[in-house]
Amino acid sequence: MKREFYPNVQKKDLFKEGYIADKSSHTRGSTLDLTIVSLPLKEQEEFHPGQKLCDCTLPAAKRLRDNSLDMGTGYDCFDTLSWTESKGINAEQMEKRMLLRSVMEKHGFKNYKKEWWHFTLRDEPYPDTYFDFLIK
Repeated sequence: MKREFYPNVQKKDLFKEGYIADKSSHTRGSTLDLTIVSLPLKEQEEFHPGQKLCDCTLPAAKRLRDNSLDMGTGYDCFDTLSWTESKGINAEQMEKRMLLRSVMEKHGFKNYKKEWWHFTLRDEPYPDTYFDFLIK
C-alpha cells in the first residue's frame, strides 16, 4: 500500500506528519473525503487484488483510473503534493482543487490543508465525541 498511498513518507511518520490522526474526525459523522467526477461516468478499469499498485504522485494517466478529475495526485495520497495549495501542481489542477474547496466552504465545510479531499463541517454538532459502534 505504500506505493499507492504514501510513496514518499515513512509509515512510522504518518501520524507525526499529520496524515493520520490519533482519533479520526470521520467517526464524528461530520468529516468526509470527496472529489469531483465528470458525468456521465466513463467506464473505468477494474482493480484486481494483487495487481501492481501505482505511485499516487504520478501523472493521472499513469495512475489507476478512478473517474475523478485530475487534482494533481491520487485520492488519499499522503504527500506534500496533496496539500491543498501545493506549489508542485499545475494551474488546471489547482483550479479544480479551489473549485472543490470553494463549493464545500460555501456549504459550511472547512478543508484540511494537507489533504485536498478532506472536509469537516464548521459547526460540528459533536466536536469532542468519537463514536465507536458496530456497523452492519
